[in-house]
Amino acid sequence: MIAAVLLSLLFLAPPQMQGADARGATGPVQPAPTAVDAGHAAVAPEHASAEGHGEGIDYMHHILDSREWEHPFGALHFPEAGSWMVAGIDMTPTKHVMFLALAGLLVLALLLPSAMAAGRRGGDPAKGRRHNAVEALVLFIRDQVVMPNVGHNGGKYAPFVITLFFFILFANLLGLLPWGSTATANISVTAALALLAFLVTEIGGMRALGAKGYMGTIFYRPPGMNPAAAWGMALALAPIEFFGKLVKPAALAIRLMANMTAGHIVLLALISLIFVFGSYFIAAAPVLMAVAITFLEIFVSFLQAYIFALLTSVFIGLMQHAH
Repeated sequence: MIAAVLLSLLFLAPPQMQGADARGATGPVQPAPTAVDAGHAAVAPEHASAEGHGEGIDYMHHILDSREWEHPFGALHFPEAGSWMVAGIDMTPTKHVMFLALAGLLVLALLLPSAMAAGRRGGDPAKGRRHNAVEALVLFIRDQVVMPNVGHNGGKYAPFVITLFFFILFANLLGLLPWGSTATANISVTAALALLAFLVTEIGGMRALGAKGYMGTIFYRPPGMNPAAAWGMALALAPIEFFGKLVKPAALAIRLMANMTAGHIVLLALISLIFVFGSYFIAAAPVLMAVAITFLEIFVSFLQAYIFALLTSVFIGLMQHAH
């Protein structure tokens, strides 16, 4: 889909560019330059470089957040930064905020009707393909991801992990739509998701272990060791244990952001080969490769949502059963 949209830009190129390509391919041989032409040629490289810079593909424009959303009918401009201030925090919406809200609405639209239908039928089998598919995916996340990794308390954390999975999945897939945007390619978004997982993990650990047990995950003293040596080792390793708690959510944030960003850059780089060579004859190869990468991106969208949910469950389980 992204390949088709970018390819359409080639057919909408200005007539001057298309005419230049045609003359370069089949036009007559140009006469030798005169002295006046040579003077123009001396100035031309500066203009050519400036024009080439303006006509080049800006990869980061399609990936980074912005205060406008380009759509088929023009562009939607968001308020300027600082327009919506709440308690000193800038809450002005941006393109990624809009797509995050859309991802949240899609999660509600998918899960709430299925949950209400499951509540009405009790223990009866689900009716309809959509309900069967949703229920199968929800049960898979609960029974194969949350419960084996969290343990007997996994039922309390299953709704959180399932919601996290679907939210990340929809945010990933929205970036593959034409004129869409991948909010999970923004490190601020993935860091916020990782922070949420970190808070659930640590607060759940405090409640399960108590204050003394939780402090034992930072100041760990091996049983059976001399008390003086145990306390010395605990104090020496405490900084490592503490930073280990911070590294886990940081790894979640960076992994998700890097994978979603890399996929879009590869897609744009492949499509840009058409514009670099300026020929229709090589268009088939980049488009076919971009289509293959797009299918790979769909798989990666599911995979990264699954990995985020899986590792979150692992971290919660490690904290719940820390000794």
